[in-house]
Amino acid sequence: MTDGRAIRVRGQVQGVGFRPFVWQLAQRFGVRGEVLNDPEGVLIRAAGGDLAGFQAALSDEAPPLARVDRVEVAPFRFADVPQGFVIAPSAGMGAETRVTPDAATCAACIDEVQGTGRRHGYAFTNCTHCGPRFTILRGLPYDRAQTTMAPFAMCPACAAEYGDPADRRFHAQPIACPDCGPRLWLEREGQTVPGDPIAETARLLAEGRIVAVKGLGGFHLACDATDPAAIANLRHRKRRPAKPFALMAPLTLIRCHAALGLAEEELLQDPAAPVVLLPKAGTPLPEALAPGQGTLGWMLPYTPLHHLVLEAVGRPLVMTSGNLSGEPQVIGNDEARDKLGAFADAFLFHDRDIARRLDDSVERAAPRMVLRRARGRVPGTLPLPPGFDDAPQVLALGGQMKSAICLIKNGQALLSHHLGELDEALTWEEFLKAIDDFADLFDHRPVRVACDAHPGYRATQHAHGMGLPVEEIQHHHAHLASCLAENGWPRDGGPVAGIVLDGTGYGSDGTVWGGELLLGDYDGVTRIAHLTPAPLVGGDAAAREPWRNLLVRLDAAGLSDLADRLFPGLPRQAVRSAARAGLNAPACSSAGRLFDAVAAALGLCPARQSYEGEAAMRLEALATDPADRPYPFDHTGDQIDPAPMFHALATDLAAGTEAAVISARFHAGLAAAFATHARDLVATGQAAAVVLSGGCFQNARLLTDCLTALEAVPVLTHRETPANDGGLALGQAVIAAARHISRTEAS
Repeated sequence: MTDGRAIRVRGQVQGVGFRPFVWQLAQRFGVRGEVLNDPEGVLIRAAGGDLAGFQAALSDEAPPLARVDRVEVAPFRFADVPQGFVIAPSAGMGAETRVTPDAATCAACIDEVQGTGRRHGYAFTNCTHCGPRFTILRGLPYDRAQTTMAPFAMCPACAAEYGDPADRRFHAQPIACPDCGPRLWLEREGQTVPGDPIAETARLLAEGRIVAVKGLGGFHLACDATDPAAIANLRHRKRRPAKPFALMAPLTLIRCHAALGLAEEELLQDPAAPVVLLPKAGTPLPEALAPGQGTLGWMLPYTPLHHLVLEAVGRPLVMTSGNLSGEPQVIGNDEARDKLGAFADAFLFHDRDIARRLDDSVERAAPRMVLRRARGRVPGTLPLPPGFDDAPQVLALGGQMKSAICLIKNGQALLSHHLGELDEALTWEEFLKAIDDFADLFDHRPVRVACDAHPGYRATQHAHGMGLPVEEIQHHHAHLASCLAENGWPRDGGPVAGIVLDGTGYGSDGTVWGGELLLGDYDGVTRIAHLTPAPLVGGDAAAREPWRNLLVRLDAAGLSDLADRLFPGLPRQAVRSAARAGLNAPACSSAGRLFDAVAAALGLCPARQSYEGEAAMRLEALATDPADRPYPFDHTGDQIDPAPMFHALATDLAAGTEAAVISARFHAGLAAAFATHARDLVATGQAAAVVLSGGCFQNARLLTDCLTALEAVPVLTHRETPANDGGLALGQAVIAAARHISRTEAS
């Protein structure tokens, strides 16, 4: 018997080249033994050599895509120590480890695709440092047989690379080459187009055609981003009149059209390859790409296929999600033919199946924020804050809009990818699939389910039918807690002041909230102040038609004459009658609807928005300079009244003040109104910090103005999880866990 060590490595350590990395360390440190994957991560049994140096290097020198949470060591006695060090077969079933997100093509693989070797021009080149992971995974452990690469038998050359621990493709499960891997073809009018599919695709795009391109997590609809006619055609076919399109180009081209700092370049080149919002600069592109916006959403090519197409086209491309309006992204070839046939002139297909739908992540570099958490970020996990060691397994179901679910297990929170709006039938199907998919994939067995308190949300109704104890969580409390959890705020860290600004959420008093100052922590919150409520006339219609919100706010401020002048052709009296009677006109303190009202006053899509948030986004885009004079708000009791703000705005309108100035004054005034109260809570010792959360904080100008108004005060913001409803499930999960722990401690 020989004494050695059993070393358990936990974290994101499968599918990232960790075992060959361990093998190489063993050669370097003279260690004998074995390494293998199992449901808990990576297990190493080692003896001899410099074990201390070997053990330290496991986390200090981990591969680029690895995330080591912890290294656990225990004594181990070998009956027969191997003469060298071997990579043993995977053992066991189930899932206690993390799964690696999909990663953009690495530089070494790009060099191969552009070189002269056997993978020259091959659209599915990858290695252990890049390529598909989550989008091809069917189960754990992460082995080829458990992925959508299973049908592709390796050729001898790939098998040799796969079996060589010194090769960067050792056990790279998606390994492929033109002889054995997935194939690519271009299809038009049901027929395969002869010739090189990349060259033919480039030719069609140069002619102004629209091509559906199969990617990692679904299809994109692509067209020439420099061609106004092609862009107009795509908008017409998709019935998407104004919502911004995402763009794809190599970094050299992006620099020609956008303002790029170091933070932006680093984020673009992150292995997650998100869509990054960048200010327009340099050579202008057609305004129709993002009407009324000061930014464009750019991403780098993140698969060899993208690199090949963009190199052949030589210009930026629109790369927008391939889906019917409101439906999930298309992933199957037959599904694409059926659903995208009316949009696309041709299809660039391949025969590797996509296991799950993932949209592109959307992010901003400065200030750092995630607007949509999806491909490249999921299924990355967040460590639970201190005090949650005894957290049970919890499933949280999120909200109705921008749906996502969250799982808690083993001290980690896994926030899912963006699923969409649950009132759409197909999105609802994807939501139910995601619950089952994540439970199976991560061997998750929740003891509690958390949901929003709104009785009409489909997720809430589903929670009550799952046969588990249900924790209903107030919407804005969940926003606050999600920001606390992301920032690692300890469970006993004390109360915080939460400025939570969003569209709408069901309040604890049964009314509609949305412009809130809360005081509390994971266990509970108190509503300290809020925007003065105004009737939400028509319910959802008020969210679609900004003029309704301006009308009721101007009437409340005694400025009805201005409303009459601004909207002579709209049904003002009907809206006023409904407001007076309280007919489908619930009182609402929404900051989102206040943004709509101010936007409508400036003539920004007042009659109707063509997509959610359009008016507010256009209003933000106007505010290019610092505000010289923030608009005033009144503070009476627990209400923050915008009436003085509207009087100042009306004066500016009458004086012909520029819209950009008005927008800046509004943003600064709203930020100051809430920051004043939050500062007082910190100054008096009632709060230890200020949290900024809710969908309105996707607005970079509002976030910046709030940070300025809270200078020298500890402030927590979202950086890795969405401030919008895409982060709700994280907050719900930690609140449910905190309540469970508190009950256990009290019993």
